[in-house]
Amino acid sequence: MTSTGIRLHAPAPGWSIAADVVVVGSGVAGLTAALRCEAAGLRTVVVTKARLDDGSTRWAQGGIAAALGEGDTPQQHLDDTLVAGVGLCDEDAVRLLVTEGPDAVHRLIDTGAHFDESAEGRLALTREGGHHRRRIAHAGGDATGAEISRALVEAVVAHGGGEPPAPPDGAGGPRPAGPRIIENALVLDLLTDAEGAAAGVSLHVMGEGQHDGVGAVHAPVVVLATGGMGQVFSATTNPSVSTGDGVALALRAGAEVSDLEFVQFHPTVLFLGLGAEGQQPLVSEAVRGEGAHLVDADGTRFMVGAHELAELAPRDIVAKGITRRMLEQGADHMFLDARHFGAAMWEQRFPTILAACRAHGIDPVTEPIPVAPAAHYASGGVRTDDRGRTTVPGLYACGEVACTGVHGANRLASNSLLEGLVYAERIAADITARHTAGGLPARVPVAHPAPPPPPPPPP
Repeated sequence: MTSTGIRLHAPAPGWSIAADVVVVGSGVAGLTAALRCEAAGLRTVVVTKARLDDGSTRWAQGGIAAALGEGDTPQQHLDDTLVAGVGLCDEDAVRLLVTEGPDAVHRLIDTGAHFDESAEGRLALTREGGHHRRRIAHAGGDATGAEISRALVEAVVAHGGGEPPAPPDGAGGPRPAGPRIIENALVLDLLTDAEGAAAGVSLHVMGEGQHDGVGAVHAPVVVLATGGMGQVFSATTNPSVSTGDGVALALRAGAEVSDLEFVQFHPTVLFLGLGAEGQQPLVSEAVRGEGAHLVDADGTRFMVGAHELAELAPRDIVAKGITRRMLEQGADHMFLDARHFGAAMWEQRFPTILAACRAHGIDPVTEPIPVAPAAHYASGGVRTDDRGRTTVPGLYACGEVACTGVHGANRLASNSLLEGLVYAERIAADITARHTAGGLPARVPVAHPAPPPPPPPPP
């Protein structure tokens, strides 16, 4: 796909700052890229739509997948990923993910993320749908994303991250010892130089902050890490900020996108009624990984016999299985039965889900949980190569906004945090190599919005 030619109308930037790299988004992908770029000596600015710890990363419950357990191998992780992707994964991209994943997780731990451990002091690993082995590292029971977000945000703050003053247009100003942060900022358009390469972004800062109104960050490198687009759907697990801004910016700039039709629906989202809209509470796949059963109103397990992994089949198969049973019975939801866990396991392993269910009048300790599929993850996005480069020079993408080829038609459970982590590191390495080789201009030329392509010929 190419650019739509649609442009957001906004006043000319009233303020600007200069940087080497501007990262749009502050989840696992964005903050990892920013920290790695800053550590390489690159002046980095992070632009985020809300607060620094908002976004999809902190909502991730299940965990992060990697071949970390005894007997597990990257090849086995690759095989499970390819099966889940229904033959449409880029095998080379998956091989990079599963090979570099274990070391990337250990670097995340070194950054300060604390994962749950067994009594022997090893990482406690669980299973989720599509995985034939226990390879999901988790934190706080079912609060993995929140812990990863905490660790990365604290690392940014510890390195001196914060909003910079507003110097004159093009001036560098005093440089803090860490990525600069601009919060409450909606990115508008990519800025380009005379050759059409990325030269920064225009943005609109809303609410509190040292900047206000429409401004610009001039930089020869732009990294999109804006997350997904789940809010396009009436019922989703995505937070309110997930509105597809990064894909829209990339399209307006003429970047190619791929596989936008592959939107994954999570099978087990807490059913709040047919009229419920917006973000819905997720019931992690790890609940099924620990032995919960999908049942209908009569208590019959309908996934047994439908797939060799039953409730732990890949997400598309389980979501279709639930939908099929709902249509057969004229029902609007099914049930997830984990009463056999007992109160202690619920409180220790899944405290977040337990609290969410009880807040809606459901006690998983004593009754099955009503569940139904809801929009969860965009497997497609801005097309990138194995270093996160898009088809627009100087524009990179990572995390859910990107289409690296890893997920194919259906993402394997808990590969999303890993993909954001691994490909953000690859982006930072590529940018650093360009910088070392003198490929980044010392100063960014005055930028302008990328021109829209000519309109298509009339039919």
